[in-house]
Amino acid sequence: MSTPRHDDHPAHAAHGVHPAPAAHSAHAPHDQHDGHDDHDHRGDEQAGGRRNVTLESDSAWRMAEAASTFLALLTPEQRERATYPVDHDERQNWHYVPKERRGLPFTEMDGAQQKYAHALLSSGLSQRGYAKAVSIMGLEAILAHIEGAQRRQPRNPDLYHVTIFGQPSDSRSWGWRVEGHHVSVNMLVVDGNRIAPTPNFFGANPARVPEGAPAPGLRVLAAEEDLARHLVASLDESLRRRAVIDPEAPGDILSRAERRVKRESPSGIRAGELGGDQRHTLMDLIAEYVGRMPRDVADTRLDRIEKEGSGHIHFAWAGDLHPGQPHYYRLQGPTFLVEYDNTQNGANHIHSVWRDFEGDWGHDLLADHYQASH
Repeated sequence: MSTPRHDDHPAHAAHGVHPAPAAHSAHAPHDQHDGHDDHDHRGDEQAGGRRNVTLESDSAWRMAEAASTFLALLTPEQRERATYPVDHDERQNWHYVPKERRGLPFTEMDGAQQKYAHALLSSGLSQRGYAKAVSIMGLEAILAHIEGAQRRQPRNPDLYHVTIFGQPSDSRSWGWRVEGHHVSVNMLVVDGNRIAPTPNFFGANPARVPEGAPAPGLRVLAAEEDLARHLVASLDESLRRRAVIDPEAPGDILSRAERRVKRESPSGIRAGELGGDQRHTLMDLIAEYVGRMPRDVADTRLDRIEKEGSGHIHFAWAGDLHPGQPHYYRLQGPTFLVEYDNTQNGANHIHSVWRDFEGDWGHDLLADHYQASH
C-alpha cells in the first residue's frame, strides 16, 4: 500500500492551497512526528485536575488543508465520485465489513493522490491512531496470504475509499470519511473549530497474526484487549460477578453499524466502585480509544468525560476470562459508548468502536450551529 513520503510535496500554488503535512509510512518508527502531537493522556492534567482545552481549530485547519489539496489533485471524474453535499444521506452510510462502497478508492489514485489521501486520514488521527489505521489496512495483505486463492473477499490494502462531504472550509460545515474493511474514520467540522469524530471504528483480522504468515505475532489492537483484560482480572470476586454480565460473548458489537446508537441502561460496575489502580486502568483504556484522535479533539472528549464525572462510567464484560477465548466488553458513560468484541475466527478477530449518543455525525454540533444562526 502506498503511504506518504516526506520529501516529495507537489506544488499547489496555483490552487491557493498549502500542502498538508505528510503523514508517516506504516513502517515509520514510532518516535517520529506527523505534524501533530501523539499523546498519552494519563499525565497531561493540570495541577487543578483539569487539562487545557481549546477549540479544535488546529485539527480542523489541517483537515481542510489536506482535503483541499487532495481534491485539487483529482480529475473532474474522480472529484465527482469522491464528493457529496454535506447533508447527503451517504454521510451516514457506514460499515466495517468488506462491501461495495462509494467514494474514491486508493486503488484508483496515482501516487500523489494517495499521498494526500493519507495526509487527510492522518489529519484526523494521532500518530498512534494513524499507525493503527494503516496497520489494519496492511492486515488485508496478511489475510490474502492466510486465505489463499480460495478467499471469498478481495483482500487489498488499497481497497479503502475517501469521500468528502461539502466544501472544505474554515466557516461552513463539511466532513470527510476514510473507510474500508475494519477502518471507518468519520469527521464533521462545524464553524471551522468544532469537530465530531464519531463513529470511529477499528478492527483487526487476525487479532494476532499466526505463525507461518507475514509478521507473526503482530497484534495491532493489543492495548484494547490487554487493558480490559487486566482490569477484569484485578477485580475481587464480588465486583467480577457483577462486571461479567454474561458467560457467553455476543457474536459482534451490539450496536453493529447502526446510524444512531440507543442509550440503554448501563450494565456492569461503576468506575466509582473501583480502587485507585483499577480506576487508572479503566481511564487508560478509555484514553486508548480517545487517543486515536488528534490531541485537541481527544482533549475535548476527555474534558467532557471529566465534567460528566468519570465515576459514572460503567464497565461490563461478557464471555471467557482466559486469553484466546471469545470475549466482549463495553464502556458506557453518560454521553458515549465503547464496544469491543473478539469472537469470530476462533476469537482472533476484533471489532471495536467509539460511539456518541448525541454527537455521532455531529448531530449535537449542527443543532447548536443552527440554533445560533437563527
